[in-house]
Amino acid sequence: MSARWIKPLLKIKPHIHFDNSYARLPGQFYTRQNPVPVSAPSLIRINHALAQKLDIDPVWLKSDEGISVVAGNKVPDGGEPIATVYAGHQFGGWNPQLGDGRAILLGEVLNNQNERYDFQLKGSGPTPYSRGNDGRAPLGPVLREYIVSEAMATFRIPTTRTLAVAATGDPVYRQGILPGAILVRIAKSHIRIGTFEFFSFRNDQESLRLLTDHVIQRHYPKAAEQKNPVLAMLDAVIENQAYLIAAWQQIGFIHGVMNTDNMLLSGETIDYGPCAFMDEYHPGTVFSSIDRNSRYAYGNQPAIGHWNLRNLAQVLIPLLNKNRDKARELAQDSINKYMNLLTKSYQNGMMMKLGLCNVMPDDIKLIKDLLAIMAEEKMDYTLTFRYLSDLAGDDARDGVGDLITFSEKFSFWLERWKKRLILDEQTSIQRQARMYALNPVFIPRNHLIEEVIQAAVGEGNFNLFHQLVDIITHPFEYKAALKKYALAPRPEQVVNETFCGT
Repeated sequence: MSARWIKPLLKIKPHIHFDNSYARLPGQFYTRQNPVPVSAPSLIRINHALAQKLDIDPVWLKSDEGISVVAGNKVPDGGEPIATVYAGHQFGGWNPQLGDGRAILLGEVLNNQNERYDFQLKGSGPTPYSRGNDGRAPLGPVLREYIVSEAMATFRIPTTRTLAVAATGDPVYRQGILPGAILVRIAKSHIRIGTFEFFSFRNDQESLRLLTDHVIQRHYPKAAEQKNPVLAMLDAVIENQAYLIAAWQQIGFIHGVMNTDNMLLSGETIDYGPCAFMDEYHPGTVFSSIDRNSRYAYGNQPAIGHWNLRNLAQVLIPLLNKNRDKARELAQDSINKYMNLLTKSYQNGMMMKLGLCNVMPDDIKLIKDLLAIMAEEKMDYTLTFRYLSDLAGDDARDGVGDLITFSEKFSFWLERWKKRLILDEQTSIQRQARMYALNPVFIPRNHLIEEVIQAAVGEGNFNLFHQLVDIITHPFEYKAALKKYALAPRPEQVVNETFCGT
């Protein structure tokens, strides 16, 4: 045949560009495991903005093939499904073997910016690490994770995110029979403090070194240029965790289950099981139904971060220096930086929430006095700061003043705050614009999430879910027509407990 009649071969671009660095580590880090197919997958929602960031075509995700990948019925080209192993301290107690009991890491996505993200299916069936369950996820917790993780991303707080959620068509058996669902979780990686603890407990120094080298190359490449790369990595992890937990405190977020297997070396928030945002402010607030001793209460989160990082530093001691005494000294010096980093980040963030730019001697007292009044008067955390944003300038837009009540003590504090604003360098226009960009009016309140879950689970109605996601992804733009989503719960709407769920 003449060459001019030969049709050139078309290079078909894969729908997902995988490059699976973790799967190239030795077999002790994971078990190769395919997801277990489901009977009748149906797409509930895809995250268009995140799909575009990953260079995954949203149209393909909505196709039959895309839905099959989301549901675990098809492994895409380039995927290498694995369930990873790790250990962890859970509520302070040691568990030497955990692992992905209901999740499968399909692979790592590389986008056009050469950014690497884990592509994980959550609720994809049993694995060798499953702990007495079916490896599936009920619909309610899957919807909760989508809602809360997207809110955190919108608040610019480092977080895992949800690319898509799908119903499976299969029941899940917990206290009763619930509809099943599956979630695609995206993270910079799923490497945890508990991953390091797993190999340390087994005195597997070779694997510990391989894991450390992997984390340095993947997350902290600048550490490799330092005289002591392991120490530089530890310092960077501590700094990221300090920033992360300070951000939680500023927004009023309570993680609920800060076990070492739920703290990522990437510095992202993970595990949105019993999490919640505070309504009324109080440092002792706890929502998690399994946190009976208030270990992970809102006010304890900074100290628990320190406790968890201390465990990481402990397992890295053999890699920090050949001289064990010197290694302990280096580890302790790094850990000692944590609370100062967190305190500084938190105080700076709180000053910005109050519209304060240049630091003055009494600013910290001003913050502490406000929080004390809020706790005593049971004031709504989110609405209080949004109300201050309304008062900070000349343009109050649609204000939230009619949504809250406050006491004489708060009124006296307001006068102090207004006098302090006069001394600041910003104009009122600059101040208010910055406060409006920091203090959301919409958060995924517990009672709103429960309303979403009840409609979806009880009626198969996802309209409230879609509405809430759309609203919390624009949390700084208040419109009076959306007043329902800004209001604190009425007494009969208050949710006192949240659950791990999956």
